[in-house]
Amino acid sequence: MRFLKVLLVSSALSALPAHAQVQRPVQGTILVLCEEKDAAGNCASSGGTGWLDSDRITVLANGMWERRDRAGQSISVLDRHDLEQAQGPDIARALQRMASVSLTRNGGLGSFTGLSVRGAASERVLVLVDGVRMNDVAGPAGGFDFGSVTTGSIERVELLRGSGSLVWGSDALGGVVHMTTLVPDGLEASGEYGGDGQFAGNVALGQVDTRGLSAGIGASYVTRDGFSAAESGTEDDGFEQLALSARGEARLGGPVSLFASARYAEGETEIDGFPAPAFTLADTAERQDMRQLSGRAGLELSNGYDRLVTLSLGHGETRRELVDEALSELPYYVTDGRSTRAEMRSRLGLSDDLDLVAGGDWDWSRFTDGSSRAETDSGSGHAMLAWTLGKYRNAQLTGGLRFDRHRDFGSAWTFAANGYVELDEGMRLRAAYGEGFKAPSLFQLHSDYGNAALQPERSRSYEVGLDLFEGRSSGRRAGITIFRRDSSDLIDFTSCFGSSNPICADRPFGTYDNIGRARSQGVEVEGGTALGAGFEAGLAYAYIESKNRDTGLRLARRPRHAGTLSFDWSGPEGHIGLGADLRVVSATFDDTANTVHLPGHAVLDLRAEWQVSDRFTLHGRVENAWDEQYQTAAGYATQGRAAFIGARARL
Repeated sequence: MRFLKVLLVSSALSALPAHAQVQRPVQGTILVLCEEKDAAGNCASSGGTGWLDSDRITVLANGMWERRDRAGQSISVLDRHDLEQAQGPDIARALQRMASVSLTRNGGLGSFTGLSVRGAASERVLVLVDGVRMNDVAGPAGGFDFGSVTTGSIERVELLRGSGSLVWGSDALGGVVHMTTLVPDGLEASGEYGGDGQFAGNVALGQVDTRGLSAGIGASYVTRDGFSAAESGTEDDGFEQLALSARGEARLGGPVSLFASARYAEGETEIDGFPAPAFTLADTAERQDMRQLSGRAGLELSNGYDRLVTLSLGHGETRRELVDEALSELPYYVTDGRSTRAEMRSRLGLSDDLDLVAGGDWDWSRFTDGSSRAETDSGSGHAMLAWTLGKYRNAQLTGGLRFDRHRDFGSAWTFAANGYVELDEGMRLRAAYGEGFKAPSLFQLHSDYGNAALQPERSRSYEVGLDLFEGRSSGRRAGITIFRRDSSDLIDFTSCFGSSNPICADRPFGTYDNIGRARSQGVEVEGGTALGAGFEAGLAYAYIESKNRDTGLRLARRPRHAGTLSFDWSGPEGHIGLGADLRVVSATFDDTANTVHLPGHAVLDLRAEWQVSDRFTLHGRVENAWDEQYQTAAGYATQGRAAFIGARARL
């Protein structure tokens, strides 16, 4: 019975499309990226950009801070303003404002939430928090659960679409998400109540660039009575989470800086299961207790933009306990995954037109699930050359190689190249090719269902895009991208019931094998513009065709059409604001055989904000305003109409 329960829960989770960096300057820091130097090596020109706000900086392009419009890849950013504008603790609502993102969830807030990027399952997207890799080492496929993160302690979210293993290594098969914790300038506090007995509160204290020191601490708490995770159920499934974070940087004088960050989160999520004798999704007294811990510290040596070295050590761990209170208060299944990573990254200007970005890392990982225990280690090194053309750096070509050595499956080479050219003022053409790989998870290799002969999953992604923007330093922009990703040797669970396949030896219930090939291709559009009279509009849309290349069938839970249309109006002097997000998703299938149909849906969220003073704001929203009944995972309920009201203060 224990095996069957674990298998059913694991299958439900894994079926979901399921910093190693120089510290980004904290909120409010102002940078200038020098594009022309005088004879003494001082910055003589910034190519007409002047000072550049740090919200225009990304770390996902090459692992070092860089201007977003100097990258050939598709990168989107949600800053603190975007997260506050969306309102509420549910990060999924904010993530859906990015093109090519779709999410599936097993119930309400706090339930397992998988993020798909350009048709890549959540297990094939790398997730980092302050540079620490947070994919669950003990998970069946090593994915990340976005149900474990709330927006209260997050300042910024970056998304790289496409295979990104050259810089980020294993797990970056389909993309990379990087979340940065909050460092406010002063004291911030907020709280809201509404919905199904939901309360969310946040408080953060920090200082930005005061005598060479930037530091902040924060806490967020969310509790909710919720609704039944099972669509057919009647028992409410609640959620409770406490998260603490701290991050800081200190300039010691000269080229030396120190940085450190830490995050701790613990939560309890009531879930529904598959009780006997029917073993179908229904109300149960089960819950999942989760604990996440991450931390990173390092040293940065900097003598300008083109002389930069970072050394860091990071650690991340996730522990989950599944408890069925109808049987016992003791957990019936426990997983614990831990990963420690030492990294070095550097950038060196070889000439006025040529930069070298290089790095290396070593990772130690281990997991245990009560009956199984395993550990492994891996190391890598990579190098990239960036060749910049034109007096104002209006064209660039970047290419590089990476070598990985893994204790269990051997070695892997990865190649990538990207570039851009500015066709005219405010118009940029870019293209990128990237290779990705994902090492088999420790669970897939060494658990009771493991297969030690597994090979890494591989991918190749291609894209070409056109960006339109109003001036180099403007945040207003629009882009259209055509893309394709081919994946091979995808790992999936294979049943061994009644099978004579030699791979099933000593694995009577099933095992994992390299059995899949897939292709995802399509077009995405992302942008925003001012309409006049205080109105603004934004669009994030993607058409994605995702198929199993062996069967010709569509990949499960990958909608062909998904988009979010946003409208916002700001009254005179910005004291009053009204907004709406319309999320439209087309029909898809819940299973690989394409027999379980999930209808499309359209969800409208409305929001309002009143800035009472410079330091105090009231806000409110209505989620799912027309009470759409829909599912993102078959049998699991979703949020109905719910209203919330809250306040935010800055001192």
